[in-house]
Amino acid sequence: MIIIFFILGLIIGSFLNVVIYRLSVAESFTTGRSKCPHCQTMIRWYDNIPLVSFVVLNAKCRDCQKRISWQYPLVEFFTGVLFVLVGMKFFALENIETWTETGYFLGVASFLVIIFTYDLLHMEIPNLVIWIAIFWSAVFNLILDWESKILPTSPLDLLTYSGILAGVCAFTFFFLLVIKSKEKWMGLGDAYLVIFLGLFLGWPNILLALFLAFSLGAIIGLILVVLRKKGMKSPIPFAPFLVAGSIVAMLWGTEIINWYWNLLG
Repeated sequence: MIIIFFILGLIIGSFLNVVIYRLSVAESFTTGRSKCPHCQTMIRWYDNIPLVSFVVLNAKCRDCQKRISWQYPLVEFFTGVLFVLVGMKFFALENIETWTETGYFLGVASFLVIIFTYDLLHMEIPNLVIWIAIFWSAVFNLILDWESKILPTSPLDLLTYSGILAGVCAFTFFFLLVIKSKEKWMGLGDAYLVIFLGLFLGWPNILLALFLAFSLGAIIGLILVVLRKKGMKSPIPFAPFLVAGSIVAMLWGTEIINWYWNLLG
């Protein structure tokens, strides 16, 4: 199953690269074959095999010999790894009830990869992806609550309620930062992003994700300043840190929170 999830992740990662590129040039990513961004030549099917083609072609376009960005194999590889982790966390072959949940979080992982990469490259979060991701999470939360055979003991046991609570609280906090700083500390795109993060993480995992994001952002920012790669006032894309924190919270949030409370106890 690990191999299957990894191969599926490689295939989806290849498609995500197309989405990321076409969003940046305002092209439709639902039609048309992949083409070289330099010479615009259609890419042959055997030159479009995830990871393998990059190695075989020596990271160059077969036609124009221009360099192929490392973004492509890295997105494919890490999407594959992320799919494996999601599969190990949520999927059980013999339990068909886990199939819907696994599909949900594979979709979530795909949105996170797009947002991470796009913001890292362009310092911008594509609103189209955000709103599709929010719709995706809202619908699947309702479906999973409907299919659940476990009687909730509190409102937080309902994914819909927990997700809305987390999304609203996170958005309110980020929106206040945006207003206070006039978008110098945080962009409005980040505020919309945390609605999506809250919906699939729920409460209190969203708190862990935000704590990890701000902590990681501070550490990386300090390192960049020390290395003189950035100045104290240089803008740094924050969505990658939010995504990284959310992935950790999605996969291991419950264990980390329980460990923390046991440590205090």
